[in-house]
Amino acid sequence: MAERPARRSRKPHSAHVVRTERLTPHMQRVVLGGEGLAEFTAGTSTDHYVKLLFAPAGVTYPEPFDVERIREELPREQWPVTRTYTVRAWDPELRELTLDFVVHGDEGLAGPWAAHVQPGEAVRFMGPGGAYAPDAGADWHLLAGDESALPAISAALEALPEGAVARAFVEISGREEEQKIDSDVEVVWLHRGDRPLGEALVEAVRALDFPAGRVHAFVHGEAGFVKELRRLLRVEREIPREDLSISGYWRLGHNEDGWQASKRDWNAQVEAEQEATASAAS
Repeated sequence: MAERPARRSRKPHSAHVVRTERLTPHMQRVVLGGEGLAEFTAGTSTDHYVKLLFAPAGVTYPEPFDVERIREELPREQWPVTRTYTVRAWDPELRELTLDFVVHGDEGLAGPWAAHVQPGEAVRFMGPGGAYAPDAGADWHLLAGDESALPAISAALEALPEGAVARAFVEISGREEEQKIDSDVEVVWLHRGDRPLGEALVEAVRALDFPAGRVHAFVHGEAGFVKELRRLLRVEREIPREDLSISGYWRLGHNEDGWQASKRDWNAQVEAEQEATASAAS
């Protein structure tokens, strides 16, 4: 019997909070820095993400911090809680990592932390992950998402070369949540108001007059509307899978722990159903 390969060590990065900034009423920016980021790198993907590690209330960990040791020696309820956030920007010269957080008062874990964290506080995280960047060979680009996808959409738009053809749609609660993005692409800001989340976004993308040529699409956000847009693009528009980056960042009624536990199976089921529909229609 062959030996099981050794489990790859997952060493977290250590950083500290350099500064914070409230961008909009519900978007908080936290900039991390420090010598602990000497081995961190990002830039190949515009949807890079990191997994912040939060100790449960009342739990402290021995130094040096070792995730694998913690999970081997402590009960599950004392393991670090992870929350996933997109890299808004990475400055390798200053070694500064910028993360933007959606904040809804005291709701959730990472949002309240970001709203109240002070410069100098230590932060540990894993990563980065990520797989999408705008394809320079595409004729045009489609980007659509809600607030949770705004950092990745912003990074993608800022990475596009001058003159690139793109259509960008971002659904937010209201005009006060609009942000300045350093891009020539005009963003269509969809103000949700009292409408169901994602409804305006699906309508806008469905009504879009698609430019000619091959599109490279990025659609992320709440899983319900992502499912609808996946069907629109993959089944109705017959866009090849390799030209689509589509995934639910989160799901209504679920915290990240619950959503991550079921996300792979949920996405696989949705994709299988829609692939079967696409095949039957062809």
